[in-house]
Amino acid sequence: MNSSGQAYPLASLYVGDLHSDVTEAMLYQKFSPAGPIMSIRVCRDIITRRSLGYAYINFQQPADAECALDTMNYDVIKGRPIRIMWSQRDPGLRKSGVGNIFIKNMDESIDNKALYDTFSAFGNILSCKVVCDEKGSKGYGFVHFETHEAANRAIGTMNGMLLNDRKVFVGHFKSRKEREVEFGNKAMKFTNVYIKNFGEDYTDEKLMEVFTAFGRTLSVRVMKDERGRSRGFGFVNYANHEDAQKAVNEMNGKEINGKIIYVGRAQKRLERQGELKRKFDQIKQDRIQRYQGVNLYVKNLDDSIDDERLRKEFAPYGTITSAKVMTDGSQSKGFGFVCFSSPEEATKAVTEMNGRIVATKPLYVALAQRREERKAILTNKYMQRLATLRTMTSPIIDSYQQAGYYMTVPQPPTRSFYNHNAVSNMRPVPRWTGQPPRLQDRPPPRQVSTRNNIATQTVGGRTDMPGMTRSGQYKYSSAVRNVQQVVTQPVHIQGHEPLTASMLASAPLMDQKQLLGERLYPVIHALHPNLAGKITGMLLEIDNSELLHMLETPESLHSKVDEAIAVLQAHQAKECSPKK
Repeated sequence: MNSSGQAYPLASLYVGDLHSDVTEAMLYQKFSPAGPIMSIRVCRDIITRRSLGYAYINFQQPADAECALDTMNYDVIKGRPIRIMWSQRDPGLRKSGVGNIFIKNMDESIDNKALYDTFSAFGNILSCKVVCDEKGSKGYGFVHFETHEAANRAIGTMNGMLLNDRKVFVGHFKSRKEREVEFGNKAMKFTNVYIKNFGEDYTDEKLMEVFTAFGRTLSVRVMKDERGRSRGFGFVNYANHEDAQKAVNEMNGKEINGKIIYVGRAQKRLERQGELKRKFDQIKQDRIQRYQGVNLYVKNLDDSIDDERLRKEFAPYGTITSAKVMTDGSQSKGFGFVCFSSPEEATKAVTEMNGRIVATKPLYVALAQRREERKAILTNKYMQRLATLRTMTSPIIDSYQQAGYYMTVPQPPTRSFYNHNAVSNMRPVPRWTGQPPRLQDRPPPRQVSTRNNIATQTVGGRTDMPGMTRSGQYKYSSAVRNVQQVVTQPVHIQGHEPLTASMLASAPLMDQKQLLGERLYPVIHALHPNLAGKITGMLLEIDNSELLHMLETPESLHSKVDEAIAVLQAHQAKECSPKK
């Protein structure tokens, strides 16, 4: 930093192609002789903490960074030549393509250093890379010059030259969109025609006899198998585009030997695959738009519920276009989908049916979401929590961070799965004891007893079921079940017995997430020991009713854990995405 507090320009370097074992200490030892270093950061995967193969080094002085770039580029660390570039933080410059050239048909022996040495004579290079896979060089690469003039000099001199006895092509870099437009214009002037479905009886001569009527042909070929029999398709190459277009217009869909043939422009396999992909993507988007706001996801279904019963239960709320219970063979998977004809009907069904008992279980009903949407929502919640935690300096929050578990609101921990050393000073009295602490100047607590895993409350001689309203029907709120029934005395639970809806409803509001967390953490810890705290904290953002369902169905819990892992990986990729 200078005296005014502004960072010096061009004092940050990007170091790529690093071995996975290279650490900040190794890089400091390597680069510190060039000058004072402000910071070094090796970017790592958020899950495995393994190096992503690149790092950023910030020098105090631009001259020191330039010295390191000039003298240490492509030096070997841990058996690999490192690639050093200026850290270009302006994405506009990187994506503009100005000064960027493309080289192809290179010999496999040409590496990053050889490419850099070859093209550095034409001007200052911002970045240089040979594209490789696990087998080595793929025969092409990129050089990004500081100026457009330097790129033009390199193209004018090197295009068509021999490099290691290979004639290379050197030209301006073109984006994928530009290449697609250029290829599309060329495709409009096609001369090669593809014909299929004409059967096994056709030979080259017969095919030529049919298609020479539209113009002069350069070649006609019926494709044959290893036995020499026709495979039912072939190609006709015309001398002029107009003749080829006329053949397509006249012959496509015509009948030959009792078969309807297809005639169209010949395409390469990659082009056909790309065209099919765009077609299916469009169909997928149309389907998503059609079902937006009208398709409901229904889970916690009783095993006895089939498609007909599901449709019958939701029929009073509108016109149903489809109702499907997902099955594994003949066994219900416990969830399904109901699609209405309008968003208003779907909204009404969600309001009325969410939490209603059908057969023996309360349903969970919500608008159906794609996996990408659920991941985006979970990512957004996770990022919001991180932002909130970073603005807090509470020692309570800090202790939870040390334990690897993030809480939106600090709560006094109870007998739990957290780091006991970090929170021991917060728990002077255990939650469940043989004798609860004496409460002064308070009315006597409600009597709570457990019988057959169902908690009952006795108040003034009336026995209430805490998991039910007086009408005998479950009612969900946005966060928990039966919020109107609050018990001041916690239920005495021995060990970690299965958590039921009535047990959860009978617990104080501030302890309900704790109860859920105590059941979730051991299961998640068995899957991902190092991330169990973070994942548990993320999942506790979900409604209590859905968390209960996840505890009852391991498949649902595993699916949510996988989504949480994907969110953490996406966050790490965003945090440490390479700037090149």
